[in-house]
Amino acid sequence: MSGERDLKTLLSSLDLVVSDTVYVFATMPDGVCPQDVSPLMQFHEAEGLTLILPIEQARAHKIAYEFEARMITLTIHSSLEAVGFMAHISTLLAQSGIAVNPVAGFYHDHLFVPCDKCDEAVALLGTIA
Repeated sequence: MSGERDLKTLLSSLDLVVSDTVYVFATMPDGVCPQDVSPLMQFHEAEGLTLILPIEQARAHKIAYEFEARMITLTIHSSLEAVGFMAHISTLLAQSGIAVNPVAGFYHDHLFVPCDKCDEAVALLGTIA
């Protein structure tokens, strides 16, 4: 299994990159992503296709959306089997009233936080390492 699994190492090595892009969450009830839309992520659920996409694309294609967010990428290559990493991070953010929608990629974890709370989230996460 690739990636770091040790919680202590994950937390002490925490570094992050904040995207300048504003992302939004949308759903396509028919399960189809418009042809000229390039979502950052799509996930099929029973109720429809969830998209995470730049706000400009949602507006340009008149796609209804929610949750204007910035993406914070945790740059350490965390294992998909790491235990407690996201729990520690989400608990810290929750204690400060910051909503977080985490997405696990193969190499990194990505946190989507409200735009107006991004700086506060970054400052909090900076206290971990």
